[in-house]
Amino acid sequence: MERPPLYGAFHIFFIILSIVAGFLIVKHCAGRGEAYIRRFLLIGSLLVIILEVYKQINFSFGYDGGKITFDYQWYAFPFQFCSTPMYIGLLAGLTRKGKIHNAAMAYLATYAVFAGVCVMLYPATVFISTMGINIQTMVCHGSMIAIGVYLLYCGYVKIEHKTVLRAIPVFAVCVAVACVMNEVAYRTGLLERETFDMFFISPYGTPSLPVYSLVQNVVPFPWCLVIYVAAFTLAAYLMLLIAMGIKTLAKKKAIV
Repeated sequence: MERPPLYGAFHIFFIILSIVAGFLIVKHCAGRGEAYIRRFLLIGSLLVIILEVYKQINFSFGYDGGKITFDYQWYAFPFQFCSTPMYIGLLAGLTRKGKIHNAAMAYLATYAVFAGVCVMLYPATVFISTMGINIQTMVCHGSMIAIGVYLLYCGYVKIEHKTVLRAIPVFAVCVAVACVMNEVAYRTGLLERETFDMFFISPYGTPSLPVYSLVQNVVPFPWCLVIYVAAFTLAAYLMLLIAMGIKTLAKKKAIV
């Protein structure tokens, strides 16, 4: 397919589809218990992982003179910020209520929602000329919003200030893992022949993340990392504040 334009028919269709999916999930899954929600997350995460496997195969295999070729695209390694919800969702689905489970759920209702909103509103950097990949991108990011909204709406994740505090350790661990991966890629010489920049925070790569790249060009790496974590945490907190605002308005309307 031709690369979809921003807010063209393809883009708008999946925005609407995400909203409808979120509405249907909330309508049919509200009031369910822990076991149901864990199973729901487990199935959702496995679906997204299957789509991610398709993406990796699509990017890695090709044809050359009638022969199948393989060339792994390290830039597409599935551990970017937007990739983490499928792992965290799987973790949440496999664990029972407790510190780890609650932290994972809080992450899905804050950081993951922000990641989904960013790409659904501005997918310019993820749209390509392959239809299957574009569908995979929209489904995965749209599901982040739908699942996060559901967890907040049904009350499984509390709409309170403490929720973001529960989610921060999960994000910090993800950032730490990305930093380790970037360092290993540099130490092993992978960067000499491939592009590898998890979370787009590697001090060895060319800054490419919108807005944040401006910071990377003028601020030393350790401080860049602090700014990165702080900025994304504030954005995640903003998602929570919006939920609080909606909850307050809903209560006022109910009283009236």
